[in-house]
Amino acid sequence: MSLLLRWPLSAVLVWLAAWLAHALAWPLAGPLAALLAASLVGAAGSLLERPWWRRALVAVGFPLALLLQGAAALPSWAWLLPLALLLLLYPLHAWRDAPVFPTPRGALAGLAGRVPLPPGAAVLDAGCGLGDGLLALRAAYPQAALHGLEWSWPLALLCRLRCRFAHVRRADLWAAPWGGYALVYLFQRPESMARAAEKARQEMAPGSWLVSLAFEVPGWAPQARLPGSAGQPVWIYQVPERGGGPPPGMSATGSGHASLPRRGAPT
Repeated sequence: MSLLLRWPLSAVLVWLAAWLAHALAWPLAGPLAALLAASLVGAAGSLLERPWWRRALVAVGFPLALLLQGAAALPSWAWLLPLALLLLLYPLHAWRDAPVFPTPRGALAGLAGRVPLPPGAAVLDAGCGLGDGLLALRAAYPQAALHGLEWSWPLALLCRLRCRFAHVRRADLWAAPWGGYALVYLFQRPESMARAAEKARQEMAPGSWLVSLAFEVPGWAPQARLPGSAGQPVWIYQVPERGGGPPPGMSATGSGHASLPRRGAPT
């Protein structure tokens, strides 16, 4: 089964599923609805791909093939439907952030041993996408109060349905406050890590935790590093006093639990 999910077989499977959706929808709802249904299948399947160019190829594969072969007599504006669908899934506002890369299964194994949190501690997945990070956080902290922020409303809705154990809402992760969380988890991009560190320093309580998959915080000394998954380490940082520098050489298990935020996280 894992072989079928490898590139390019994974793309072929998504394209075949899109053609099947098109064939089934055409006699029932007409050409426009069939195009939209097939494009939705392709766009949803593209979210499982990485890097960005594979995602783009999978997403545009079906509408491009349909256009080139002239299989459908559609008005010219109809070809904007796939583009509109992609913009709904991944709006322009979020393009400066990381693409929709899912957190690999098991990536946060061992996190609770390095950063023990009390029951009910508020934990945030900032940019939760389809919820893979929330699932990994739940495996690490089954008694935590988990929260997710996602700017794309279709992804936020799907994540909410998939992760009913968490409080997921549509919001800009950079505008929403982080001050009520004991731990904030990120799977961003190298260019945004300095911004994330500054936001954590300004808003989060000293002694709380910033955890990043794959990418380090520039200028901060990590309190711990986990092997992660698929060659992507997990970097663990403790938030310093406001106005102070990053805490040098602190133990990842050295802070007490008394000051950590509990269930009163911002909603």
